[in-house]
Amino acid sequence: MQNKLQQVFPMIKNRQEVMEEIRNDPNLMKTFKEWSNQQQEYFLNFVTGASGVKLLYDSFFKEIMNPETVPERMNRLLSLILKKDVKILQVLPVDNTRLGDEASLVIMDIVVKLEDGSIVNVEVQKIGYLFPGQRSACYSADLLLRQYKAARQKKKENQKRFSYKDVKPVYTIVFFEKSPKEFRAFPNIYLHNSSQRTDTGLKLELLQNFVFIPLDIFRKNLHNKHITNDLDAWLAFLSMDDPETILELIHYHPDFKAMYRHLYDICQNIERVMDMFSKELQELDKNTVQLMIDEMQDTIDAQKGTIDAQKDTIDAQKGTIDVQKDTIDAQKDTIDAQKKALDDKDKLIHDLQQKLKTL
Repeated sequence: MQNKLQQVFPMIKNRQEVMEEIRNDPNLMKTFKEWSNQQQEYFLNFVTGASGVKLLYDSFFKEIMNPETVPERMNRLLSLILKKDVKILQVLPVDNTRLGDEASLVIMDIVVKLEDGSIVNVEVQKIGYLFPGQRSACYSADLLLRQYKAARQKKKENQKRFSYKDVKPVYTIVFFEKSPKEFRAFPNIYLHNSSQRTDTGLKLELLQNFVFIPLDIFRKNLHNKHITNDLDAWLAFLSMDDPETILELIHYHPDFKAMYRHLYDICQNIERVMDMFSKELQELDKNTVQLMIDEMQDTIDAQKGTIDAQKDTIDAQKGTIDVQKDTIDAQKDTIDAQKKALDDKDKLIHDLQQKLKTL
């Protein structure tokens, strides 16, 4: 019996067909057995349409949203996010001078240059707290430096004088699968735009722009609600994999049907899709280790902070004790001096009394 997605996309293979193909290829079977039972079940569910595919996986996203082969898709998504019509001019390589520790749970990143010269970096982050505002600012600065270098080089090649007005805006767009705690203070907002502004209303083009999209908050807001606009449709396409939502999406927004068909065409090649899935699992494993290291370092730092605070308290108490000891010693010296004065006085009185007796 066909499941709901197989009824719409009849090319989707059933579980028996997929398992038969895997068993008939020793290499595929070896790979399949290396996965955990949970991973095996997840793979079989999405290739057979029992559940949808996580589009935020790097391999799948870059296939479906490839700005080189299907630029119209990324053009539309960026136009909705940036709230203006944009057109991708070219895809740029991720700069090899980029900041050094980029293994921390980066699921996907794409850098594109728009027709107006702007550069957009699209990032997807699995664990949001590893991508704080400071890191976003550094990524943006990295893009801006790339713009600056490109503008100077172009002027040099054309033998023209460089002007800072030749440097175009940069946009850092970050999708969070699990958003940082700061975003949870805004439970009904899942699109945050940021740019540099003065507090007086003075308008300067400061070039750096940010868009933060917490997809977990989006999903909570969409729960038990219908998709009402194009941007919500795109966010649902990227972040939701239950068949009911997929069917609702292609019913009200038929353009997405072609993208899902593209996805399930990929799933026809079991060897290829298993390789894609294996790469995602390897990346997640590596990122999990990185996450554990980061969490352990946070714990160590917190414990060190507690120890330092306790040491400061002990040092302060020791200082108080030393002061009190100095006070006691001073009081003892005073008492000793007073006692000596009394002894001297008693001796003087005794000597006078003896002298009187002899008179």
